[in-house]
Amino acid sequence: MAKILVVDDDLTVQLVLKNLLTSQNHDVAIANNGEEALRQVKLFHPDLIICDWIMPRLDGLEVCRQVKADPELATTFIILLTMRDQITDRVQGLDAGADEFISKPIDMEELLARVRAGLRSRQLTQQLSQALRQLQQTQAQLVQTEKMASLWQLVAGLAHELNNPVTFIYSNLSYAERYTQDLIELLNLYQGITPNPPPDVIDKIETVDLNFLIDDLPKVLSSMRRGTQRIQKMVLSLQEFSRQNRSGLQSVDINQELDNTLLMLHYRLKSNQPELNIEVVKDYGNLPLVECYACQLNQVFLNILNNAIDAIRDQPGTMPARISLRTEQFDNKHVRIRIANNGSHIPPEVKARIFDPFFTTKPIGMGTGLGLAISYQIIVGQHKGSLQCFSEPGKDTEFRIELPTSIKAKTVSN
Repeated sequence: MAKILVVDDDLTVQLVLKNLLTSQNHDVAIANNGEEALRQVKLFHPDLIICDWIMPRLDGLEVCRQVKADPELATTFIILLTMRDQITDRVQGLDAGADEFISKPIDMEELLARVRAGLRSRQLTQQLSQALRQLQQTQAQLVQTEKMASLWQLVAGLAHELNNPVTFIYSNLSYAERYTQDLIELLNLYQGITPNPPPDVIDKIETVDLNFLIDDLPKVLSSMRRGTQRIQKMVLSLQEFSRQNRSGLQSVDINQELDNTLLMLHYRLKSNQPELNIEVVKDYGNLPLVECYACQLNQVFLNILNNAIDAIRDQPGTMPARISLRTEQFDNKHVRIRIANNGSHIPPEVKARIFDPFFTTKPIGMGTGLGLAISYQIIVGQHKGSLQCFSEPGKDTEFRIELPTSIKAKTVSN
């Protein structure tokens, strides 16, 4: 039994949908408008929402946006009821957070089918979210006990298990799209040959809303393709997080690697409006060559500098915007890299979790929460160094990296 919230200002629609869904053993709640829906959502915690697009006070699009913006409610499956059938309308609804659409007048069989599909999607999302939460908890324990190797194996296994079924689905979508197009063309051919089909065929065409089905089915397949592509990107990030590349050690000039990374980020540091440019202040020390995995170390620099730029852009009143880089050698066997910015400071509760996998303060779809977790793995796990964050109100936020000049010597010493 699922919990379903019906949001509609039409009393008839409320009663019909409640009776229909209750007959399927679902627990149904009713909201008369968008504002009431948002209050109900926080109390009722529905698995699925069926929401009318056009309503007084707060329309369905705003309900979608606010529900999806809440991390605790973001996995709720939302079906929008609408009389709009233009592609631009559907795009607007999807951008607002809707997962599915049902056209009015409502076909009850279609509604039940989409509800079943939505609940299946919700269940899979919850399972994945649960797996990710378990992974986060495990990671936190392993960081405390410095047993990162076990976490890498766990993440690699999860990525492998996710990758196989997703690859299977994605590889078959092309066939499904081609077969669908073939069937649609064959159907059009039959319609051309038989312009006046028998009454029972006409009844069936009207029952299934053939024109809508022909128009909507390719969109459903396209939506599935976008979803699987997003999962594949997440799997690649997981595989990157769990990678344990022990080859390719090189002796590099850290100052030069920082300059190379800044060059890659030039487009983000400069703006068409000069007042929005970010100043880069360098204070490079005289460093020896450092033995490291250069590609991975550059990834760390890229992640930290990208976050620094984001912090400054999120606080547009910061003038002048500034990123500071300082390098130095200490105790003859280590180098220290400090990357600081004068953007918004990091609250203590966020700083405590900043290196946790999947933890992010960015909006949904803007970040995976893996950048700093991967950076921590590279610095601490691969290079036997340290990565710390310092942030206080009124002061620059600083990420401090300390590396041994020789990983082999550090390993022997350990």
